[in-house]
Amino acid sequence: MELILWRHAEAEPHDPERDLQRALTPKGMRHAARMGAWLDRKLPNDCRVLVSPATRCIQTVDALGRRYKIVEELGPESTAEAIIAAAGWPEHRQPVLVVGHQPLLGQVASLVLCGGKQDWRIRKAAVFWIEHKESDGVPYIRLVAGPDVIGKLR
Repeated sequence: MELILWRHAEAEPHDPERDLQRALTPKGMRHAARMGAWLDRKLPNDCRVLVSPATRCIQTVDALGRRYKIVEELGPESTAEAIIAAAGWPEHRQPVLVVGHQPLLGQVASLVLCGGKQDWRIRKAAVFWIEHKESDGVPYIRLVAGPDVIGKLR
């Protein structure tokens, strides 16, 4: 199974009273478009796309141009364990792209790779791609890259 974690792009300043409604900045829109175009070329056709209900995450995934499912368990108040369960890691047969928030996505990455929850930092609009093959049973990092690097990859 492949688990692709995509942190939302840069959003308006934090406002606790309207956190879920925060929109992407113009820079965030550019970074989401760059990463979305690259991901659309690289993701398997059968990849499931799950997204947090936050506006900034929905705007980020819209740049991908694929169908997606809004999943409440991916919201900013969730847990790494809930995100892993929603993704079906590692048993699900199809790859999954999860569009969400920090520090949750960093905690998901550390939990599936190391067995413990740590606050690994994933930059805004960056992707952390993890793969798990049943044959060896050990997950590994396939790619970690931000929109600045993706623009240079083909």
